Amino acid sequence: MSFVITALIMFIFWILLSGEFSFILILSGVFSSLLVSYMSHDLLIGEGNIKLGIKRTFRFIRYLPWLFWQIVMANLDLVYRTLHPKMPIHPKIIKFKNDLNTDLGMVILANSITLTPGTITIEVNENEFIVHTLSEESAQSLISGEMQARVKKIEGKYNV
Repeated sequence: MSFVITALIMFIFWILLSGEFSFILILSGVFSSLLVSYMSHDLLIGEGNIKLGIKRTFRFIRYLPWLFWQIVMANLDLVYRTLHPKMPIHPKIIKFKNDLNTDLGMVILANSITLTPGTITIEVNENEFIVHTLSEESAQSLISGEMQARVKKIEGKYNV
C-alpha cells in the first residue's frame, strides 16, 4: 500500500512541476514515479498501519490547541520572570522517565517541550528525557507527566 501511495504522490508532484501534458512527459512521469517509489516507498510512508496513522493524525490535531495554550501560558510566565525586578529565575536540569513507546511519541514530546518557552529538551533516549528549565514550576509540571500523558494518547495502540 505504501508503494501505491508513494507512486501517486510522486506522480502528482511530477505533474505539478512539469505543467505539461504531452504523452512523452506523462509516460516519463509514470515511469520515474514508479521507479522512485519502488526504491524508496518505505522512506516516505513506511510499512506501518495506514488506519493507525490517520487516527494518530486526528489525535495530534486534538492535542494542538492544548499545546498552543501551554505555549501562551509559558510565554506569559517567562515575560513575568524577565520583567520582575528580582528575576525569579531558577534554572535547573531535570530528568524524567520516558514512558512513550514510539519514536513518533518521543519526537512530539521533545518538540513540545522545546516549543514551550522556558524549557529545552537536551537529550532523549529510550529510558529518559533530560530537560533544561528556567523555573521550579515548569520543572514540576514536566515531572507531573501531563504533557507526556497527552502525547501517549496520540501514540495509541502500537505494534512491537
